[in-house]
Amino acid sequence: MFDSVLEMKFYRDVILPKMESGEIIYYELQKKYILQDGFEHDGKRVLPITYIADFYIEYSDGRIEVIDIKGCPDTTAKIKRKLFWYKYPDINYQWITYVKKFGGWGCYDEFNRLRREAKRRNCIPSKE
Repeated sequence: MFDSVLEMKFYRDVILPKMESGEIIYYELQKKYILQDGFEHDGKRVLPITYIADFYIEYSDGRIEVIDIKGCPDTTAKIKRKLFWYKYPDINYQWITYVKKFGGWGCYDEFNRLRREAKRRNCIPSKE
């Protein structure tokens, strides 16, 4: 059902409680999106570029989110994220991860920013 343990934990920790509270009114697992249509090149069929989202979520306030659970995204994931943003600009697409020292579940990009800041602070010698 889930591609990773991290996805299962997100479902357990975030999706289920928000479903029970009524904040989330609908969700889908593994929803497929077409990022680029298929086409023909030199008489050969080129398949479409697709992306399968970990979670598609509709909230009671009308918001829609597409969430991908990320530990460490590869270059393909980074390219597909750009294609998704371009093709579906009205959908809030997020990479979410879990980092205990930053409080648990949160935005992958924000946690990376916090990690970089922490690393810079630890590398700068103190002035005493």
